[in-house]
Amino acid sequence: MTRLFATVFVLALSLVALAASPAGAAEVVTLDQALRTARAHQPALDLARGSLINAEGQADSARAPLLPQVSGIGTYTRGTTNPYCNPNTGMPCPATFRGPTFDTTALWKFGVNASQLVYDFGESINKWKAARVGMEAQGESVRTAEVQVAFNARSAFFTARAAKDMVGVARETLANQERHLGQVKGFVEVGTRPEIDLTQAKADRANAQVQVINADNAYAVARAQLNQAMGVERSIDYDLSDEDLPPVEGEDGDVEALVGEAQHTRPEVSSLRLSAQSQELTLKSAHDQYWPNLGLSGNATETGSDPEHLAWNFSGLVTLSVPILQGGGINAAIKSAEGQLVTAKAQLEAGKQQVRLDVEQARLGVRAAKAAIAAAEDALANTRDRLRLAEGRYQTGVGSIIELGDAQLALTTTAAQRVQAQYQLYTARAQLLKALGRP
Repeated sequence: MTRLFATVFVLALSLVALAASPAGAAEVVTLDQALRTARAHQPALDLARGSLINAEGQADSARAPLLPQVSGIGTYTRGTTNPYCNPNTGMPCPATFRGPTFDTTALWKFGVNASQLVYDFGESINKWKAARVGMEAQGESVRTAEVQVAFNARSAFFTARAAKDMVGVARETLANQERHLGQVKGFVEVGTRPEIDLTQAKADRANAQVQVINADNAYAVARAQLNQAMGVERSIDYDLSDEDLPPVEGEDGDVEALVGEAQHTRPEVSSLRLSAQSQELTLKSAHDQYWPNLGLSGNATETGSDPEHLAWNFSGLVTLSVPILQGGGINAAIKSAEGQLVTAKAQLEAGKQQVRLDVEQARLGVRAAKAAIAAAEDALANTRDRLRLAEGRYQTGVGSIIELGDAQLALTTTAAQRVQAQYQLYTARAQLLKALGRP
């Protein structure tokens, strides 16, 4: 009986605790969780890795002509064996020949063919080297995708964070309007304020309710966009942690140091540099087509009409191929490779300039956002004080409902500006991380 009473008591305590806890407390997602999820599930990374695997296959394919080529053959043929003979031209027929016949005979043939490129003055090996460097460039493209995915996740996270903060601003405004409505209603009932003040207060409260609805919806949409940035299909029934994006190392330092780091670490620059090297090797391979190719080949066969009694033979061949007239094909290949090399070098220079621009813009964005935050905080403090004074003036009968509404509107506007300035700082820092090639 005592045990039963204890069990009932524990269950009762559990129910009380459940009733006291917030119903349906939402999961809280942190920035680190969003980044880990994006790196694990974002399809853009799989696309980049697939391209890398394809590039590895192309490099292996380019290496194949440098390695021995061996193939086995097996054939079965059945046909007539009528000899060609003409006594009038000095080609007597065999003694056993009795004229053409439709009789057929089987012929079995089994063999192995092998060949090996000996030397082609670098044409094939340069093609292989170009493909390998191209594969390395694609590897840098995977790093580029990783940096972009991290940027997208950070940007989407803080976009949603800003939307969440705007919900707070809207709810604070609504709470103020509810409080104002209660005060105005009391003044109107005792006859110290005209009824139009009550109508205006009700309208202000309704507008504040609309702002809360719109802010809640914007927050929900932002979380859906964050899901997409993370590469997952899941409910948006979660909340975001109230965390900041810490300062980027060197964000207030010398711009040349940041640009130098970006030029060295940005995967896009490395990829463009490797692409230029690949095109240089491709151009060398195109020039090497003018030179001869030396190769060896051989085959061994067993042939006969009876699979159990076959005759074996083997042969070897040395081939020296010298291009004499190719219809302008080699010149065209060289011209095409030269054009691609010029393009690759131009893209590399443009990429370096883009890196400098990205770093400058992100750094200036951080500086401007910091200044905007300081100004917004000062404005927010002043508008809060303005609302306090307007509320006091209205309660003493000096101020008007219009003055009170204007003060509330000014507070809401500056609070939203504070949220926007903070969002711009986080976004600028995320852009700076991307500009520096930091995932």
